[in-house]
Amino acid sequence: MQKPRILPHPTTKQGVLFLCRMGFPAQKKMIYYTSDLHFGQKSLLATGKWKERPFETLEEMHASQIKRWNDKVTNGDDVYIAGDVGARGYHNMFPELLAQLKGRKHLVLGNHDDVSDLRVRQQFVEIVNYKELTDFSKGKKGKGNEARKVVVSHYPIMMWNGQHKGTILLYGHLHNTVDEKLFQQYLKEYNEARPPKASRGETECRAFSVCQCLWDYEPVSLDEILARNNKDIVIR
Repeated sequence: MQKPRILPHPTTKQGVLFLCRMGFPAQKKMIYYTSDLHFGQKSLLATGKWKERPFETLEEMHASQIKRWNDKVTNGDDVYIAGDVGARGYHNMFPELLAQLKGRKHLVLGNHDDVSDLRVRQQFVEIVNYKELTDFSKGKKGKGNEARKVVVSHYPIMMWNGQHKGTILLYGHLHNTVDEKLFQQYLKEYNEARPPKASRGETECRAFSVCQCLWDYEPVSLDEILARNNKDIVIR
């Protein structure tokens, strides 16, 4: 009896080549970033203590987050979450909501995250405290793709690996508070006081928040982050 043929997974290189040979168009794999989903945190609602978000109920917030995520992300994409999925405690991590989100989810732990529940851990391809990776964005004058090193941390940090060599820091935690404004002000003053040395191939240090409340409650690509360049961020 002939053994059944095992087909390669469509997100692998072999899988993409197989689909192309079969006549299916290749789909570009994307990398997205987000943070501070805060499933279950009532204090962030329009009716809550902090009144950060435009939603009246948790059900409304969760439904909007899931829809906006899945309208953009495919199951072949990678999404790096810079912490704070839930609202503290394993019972507030909502694996049933995480399971509805498309893509390969990578969790960089935040202060609200509790991954002691196996059902929560199973939702992520990796769970780390800090992440370094290589992403691609539009090159100069919007032509081609340029490899860029990225550091993902829940917390904004003053010094990170490769910060003078073009490595970009993506973080969460600060939401749209005055702390976000102060961190960006520090970074601006740091770059002015310690300008990059062209002779060493240095660049200005750049860091961007990927908190959901700053990005219309959806994951964003590196191109989107660099295009906005911290403009039009409303601080409450």
